[in-house]
Amino acid sequence: MWLAIGVVLILAWLGGFVVFHTAGFLIHLLLIFAVISIVFHFLRGSSSSS
Repeated sequence: MWLAIGVVLILAWLGGFVVFHTAGFLIHLLLIFAVISIVFHFLRGSSSSS
């Protein structure tokens, strides 16, 4: 689930960066949330596999 959220946020960031270039700060917040969610996904995935 966290990986899917991360991928969607990265795609939204890429689309928003191209379409709404003037709203730079909010667009980069999406990228930060995407990276955090992907890292969280891998950290929880490795601990729950045992």
